[in-house]
Amino acid sequence: MNTQNIFAAFTFCLSVAAFAQEEQPKNPLTISGYAETYYQYDVNNPDNNTRPGFIYSHNRNNEVSLNLAYLKANYDSGMIRANLALATGSYMNANYAAEPGILKNIYEANVGVMLSKTNNLWITAGILPSHIGYESAVGADCFTLTRSIMAENSPYFEAGAKITYISPSGQWELSGLYLNGWQRIQRVDGNTTPAFGHQIVYKPTPKIAFNSSSFIGNDKPDELRQKRYFHDFYGQFELTSKVKLIAGFDMGWEQDAPQSDAYNKWYGASAMAQFMATDKLNFAVRGEYYQDKKGVIIATGKPNGFETYGVSLNADYKITPNLMWRTEVKNYNSEEAIFAKNSTQTADNSFSVVTSLAIKF
Repeated sequence: MNTQNIFAAFTFCLSVAAFAQEEQPKNPLTISGYAETYYQYDVNNPDNNTRPGFIYSHNRNNEVSLNLAYLKANYDSGMIRANLALATGSYMNANYAAEPGILKNIYEANVGVMLSKTNNLWITAGILPSHIGYESAVGADCFTLTRSIMAENSPYFEAGAKITYISPSGQWELSGLYLNGWQRIQRVDGNTTPAFGHQIVYKPTPKIAFNSSSFIGNDKPDELRQKRYFHDFYGQFELTSKVKLIAGFDMGWEQDAPQSDAYNKWYGASAMAQFMATDKLNFAVRGEYYQDKKGVIIATGKPNGFETYGVSLNADYKITPNLMWRTEVKNYNSEEAIFAKNSTQTADNSFSVVTSLAIKF
């Protein structure tokens, strides 16, 4: 074989090898899942084995329970994306109680379309994760095992449509939303008014983010219409490679009565820090406060309404990269005796211990 033929054969072999090493086309369909089991004990040990009425996630007491389990299908072709997740658990029972039939088990169902090939502009419609707050229903994605009072009493999910723009630098994300209501899939019977919202996310650096979100609407039948205005603000900070901090503040106003010029307000604040002791062991601490004197969101039937302070300490251990064991101790102190102890007694304090196993796949 002459030199020219040897060179041609060598070139052909290199071409075949390069082709074999090329990345294969990405499958646009992926399947994932999540499951979180837990056991919780409240020293008040209420007779109905249920945590206080303003708790919707991890709300079963003195029993082994499933908080949330879902199976999710995600489709992403670059220009079109879609999500469908079906779920069960005590979280679903508590938060979807007002939804009819199969809607009680739809954790997420939406379709998004990119409106421009040159700009990161999307429109998405369906059942979506809430645009409000920094805590989600997926505990493994949060600093703490349980959610704050703020998160429990603002929407976890929403139904409607949103348009979202992300700047070329990735520093700004802007969204406008058209919604069916305050944590609603199906609009309240007799309600013909839509709700609206916005979200602005600003990331001045990869380690800092600020968020502003709102809700404007009425969540009652038209003849009982009471305008509600709500705003959520928070900041996220990666102080070091091992220490992260999140702090937020919520405030809401709702008309005292239909067509009234008077408004009742409520507000809450929380801050939490996470310390990564090792690759497998994390600690977190949270402090929080929530006030709703007029019972707009949390009705107590007490003269001074709802005013509660909370503090919690959290420890997480990653058994494997996708399996986490978590333990949390938490204490609530209230201005009123609002925590059930048994069928006849109440207390102004609630101390609880909860442990969980959470897996993502």
